[in-house]
This record gives sequence, C-alpha cells and structure tokens, in this order.
Amino acid sequence: MFKIAFRNIFRQKRRTILTMLTMFGGFVLSAISIGYADGSYSYIIDLFTHNRLGQIQVHEGNYLDRPSLYKTIDNYQSVGDTINDVERVESWAPRLFSAGLASLGDQTAGVKVIGIDPEREDAATNFSTKVIEGRYLSDQPNHEVMLGKGLAKLLNAEVGDSTIILSQAADGSMANDFYQVVGITDRGDEIENRTAYFLHLQDAQDLFVLPGQVHEIIVMADNIHHLDRLANTIAETLRNNSLQVKPWMEFAKTFYQAMRADLQGMWIMLFVIILIVAIGVLNTVLMSILERTREYGVLRAMGTRPFEIFRMVIYEVTIMAIIGILIGTVVGIAFNYYFSLHGIALSTSFDWGGMQVSHLYTAVTPRSMYLPATTVFFTSLLVSVFPALKAARIAPAEAMRMH
Repeated sequence: MFKIAFRNIFRQKRRTILTMLTMFGGFVLSAISIGYADGSYSYIIDLFTHNRLGQIQVHEGNYLDRPSLYKTIDNYQSVGDTINDVERVESWAPRLFSAGLASLGDQTAGVKVIGIDPEREDAATNFSTKVIEGRYLSDQPNHEVMLGKGLAKLLNAEVGDSTIILSQAADGSMANDFYQVVGITDRGDEIENRTAYFLHLQDAQDLFVLPGQVHEIIVMADNIHHLDRLANTIAETLRNNSLQVKPWMEFAKTFYQAMRADLQGMWIMLFVIILIVAIGVLNTVLMSILERTREYGVLRAMGTRPFEIFRMVIYEVTIMAIIGILIGTVVGIAFNYYFSLHGIALSTSFDWGGMQVSHLYTAVTPRSMYLPATTVFFTSLLVSVFPALKAARIAPAEAMRMH
C-alpha cells in the first residue's frame, strides 16, 4: 500500500503540488514567524542588557527595593574576581550611584551620578561606542565627566567645559567638586540621557567618601539563555548571604512582563497559520477522495480491505507532508539566516524599555524548525483522518457507477 500511495502522489501532479504548497507555505510562514520572534526578542534583550542594565546584577541586601548611598559592596574587586572565575561569565563591571545637582554657568540640573570603571564598563557594555561627541573617560581618574546628551543640552554644556557637582557624601559632609566634560553620550534611553553624569569610579568614590566600595556589580554571560541557573551558580560561589544575585528578568520585571505579553502574539499568529494549513490540507485531500471515488471502488471490488484504503490515504498525506517539510526547512533556514545577518529595517523606530529599535532580526534556532515541522506534520495527518475514513467506507458497487 505504501508503494501504491507513493505512485499515487505523482499521478495527479497538479493536485499533489497544491497540497504540498499548502504544507510548504504553512511551514515557511511558521518558521519565519518563530525565527522572527526568537531573533527579535534576543536582539532587544541583548540591546537592553548590554547597553544599560547588565544581564545579572549583584547588590548588597535589599538595595534594589530601597536604594541607599550606604548599602555598598565592600571589597568589590575580590567579589568581581570570584565572579569572573565562574564558568560562562564573560565580563563584569562595578558601578556606584548617587544623586546630585550639577551646574554650569547659570544652568543647573538634577543628575544621577554614575561612577564606572572605564575599562571594565567598556568590556561589558561597549560604552565607548555610545560616545557621540568628544571622547571616552581616561583609564585613570582625572576629574573627567561624560554627560548624557539630554543633560548636556539642559546645561548648555560642550566638550571642554567645567561643571560643578553638589551632593552629600557618605560621611555626612558636603560632596562638591569640579569635573571637565570630555564626552557626550547617547545610550538610547531618554531618561538616562537627561540625567546621566558619568565619572571615573575612583573619582566618584573620592567624591562620596566610599573608598573601595560600589553599589552594583553587573555580569555579562557568554549566552543570554539560562541566566537563572548562572545567577544561582554565582550566588553559591560567592557564599555571601548579604549579597543578592539576580538575572535581568527579576530586576527589570516590567520590561520582562511586557516582552512575555507580546510573545503571546507570536503563538496566536502560529495558531492562525496552522489553522490555514489544516483547512487547506483538509480541502485538497477531501477533493482528492471525491475525485477518486471510482478508483477506491475498484480497489474494494478487487478485495482491498477498508483499513488498507485508509492506510493508503494516510501514507499519501504523510509522504507529501515530509516532502513539503524538507523543502520548507531549506527555504526557512535560508530566509532566517539572511534576515539574521541583515535584519528587517523598520519604517519608523520604536521605543522598547527605553531603547530605540530601528531594525529587527530573525534567528536560526532549533525551535524555529522543529515546531513548524511537528505542527504541520501532525496537523496534516489529523485532518486527513476524516477523508481517509470516507474513502475506506466507500461501497464498491455504488462507487464504480460514478464517473
């Protein structure tokens, strides 16, 4: 029956091509949809975490819930070195935060002071590439500052100007000093651009009287997947109950939940595609049964059992589904690979979690292949059961009278 079924699919080439085109189209659309979702979300997550927050963050106690100048990580260099030895950790960078009032001439603005280690920060977040005017901070502390482009506009600041920062130090004294503007930055977040005041970490520690202390350590992994597991491994390695180690899904919950909600749209789209495939396959197979009623009647009259007729129809659909999926796999991989390199340019960029996104990318992932293959194959088999039963129940004498 398998041999007969194989021959049957080539007897009516037009009908076979139409059926396989339905399966092929459904597979390719599903593969591109899933690849688009996987690639776009991976790209946005990578952009979001690499530009600003980091993939994993380490803080003292409940700093995330109630930030305070006094909740610091002591001996951060030792903590960072321990983290760096954990497998799958790519880089780490310390940060120090505080608020203050910056002024230049007659202009004054509230700022968020961010102390960074220039070398480590650049290795983790490629920060030097976000400098749009001037240059990046020197490796050594030299009373230099980089301003967000929005803040530079508020202060009417240009590269080379001297700004004054006024705040309160950890010892209760007045924290104030002069810093020369060496660069203006743009990390894609409008709020940060209006408030960011970047100092060398040691300059910030001296300003706020926090020697050898930081508020945050960000960690970058070599893969954005399984960050939960990596965060747990880092926490176990540190063996310090006072330190909290959290992946971005926890310290950026709003962003994560928005992405999860948007991801549901992909599954709805996939369901619609599969529904179209199911209806298309059901229609073509059912029409095939009606057209071949006399043929089935002859087979029955020759002594072919109903179950064998049923098997033959199922075999035909299976063969067509496999051919459609194999061709679809080649085309789906080609499409996803091309757009993973070149991306899809958007007519208008949009803001997501404070990041401006102008391109979206697909990804060649196992999921973008096995999910469409599984759904198209089993959907095709499922909808072919009814036509196969109809063919198996044909009465020989009645069928042979039909033309």
